[in-house]
Amino acid sequence: MGGDQLASVQTYRERLPAPLAARHLTCVWVQEVAPESAPYTHRTVPNGSAELLCAIGSVPRIVGPQTGPTEEVLAPGSTVVGVRFRPGAAPAGLGLPASELVGLDLGADELWGTAAIALGEALAACATPRDAAATLEAAIVGRLADGADLDPIAIEAVSRLMPGRTQDVGSLTSALFISERQLRRRCQAAIGLAPKTLHRMLRFQGFLALAGTHERPSAQLARLAADAGYADQSHLTRESVRLSGISPHALLLESEIHCGCAHDHAASYGPLLAAH
Repeated sequence: MGGDQLASVQTYRERLPAPLAARHLTCVWVQEVAPESAPYTHRTVPNGSAELLCAIGSVPRIVGPQTGPTEEVLAPGSTVVGVRFRPGAAPAGLGLPASELVGLDLGADELWGTAAIALGEALAACATPRDAAATLEAAIVGRLADGADLDPIAIEAVSRLMPGRTQDVGSLTSALFISERQLRRRCQAAIGLAPKTLHRMLRFQGFLALAGTHERPSAQLARLAADAGYADQSHLTRESVRLSGISPHALLLESEIHCGCAHDHAASYGPLLAAH
């Protein structure tokens, strides 16, 4: 999402992960900026997830769960491939507690050494971006074979915090038969975020997913705010400024201009829409 004021030609495509990775990954994605394009400013909104991504020709990067919006300028001719972890699954694939991943954006070689460099070279040698994405996914599957298992309490908390499933985060402790302190501790270790923070991020992601089902969502903010579970449009606006850095109208208008049919978020948005 996002874009330069000059003409940009870019695409973003997601797919569901392979069955072996489905418990741990939300999606596998490819983003391409055409050689004749203007530089493309990519805006990322916090979604509670960590990613392993690689600009082809570079060393892969580990990006932990973010707490605020980020922007990255992609040069003409760029191709970036990535995998997105399900909230709570990153420690098993990346080898660190999620609490140590929050806000992180660093070269994977700082954690994995020469293995990360070799992975970057393997991705650069792939014939197509799709092949590169599959190679990155396979690398994560290989790491999962030796990784820690998922925390069932944290995973169930994520499920219950999906859009439309609970309005009262405090009810999680009784539903999961765990103290508030223990729930927070386990969510911090597995997800990197407190339950209330994750709930707000997932609700906003649900809003974006709903917006993606409309042709001109920027003109339907009141309806989208209600459908996404916000008290009113003002509530949505406050959350949008906090999580994306701009108003919901500006955010959706930006998407309409620069994304549209060039972006496919079906894999990551599907579960958010199913929860409504």
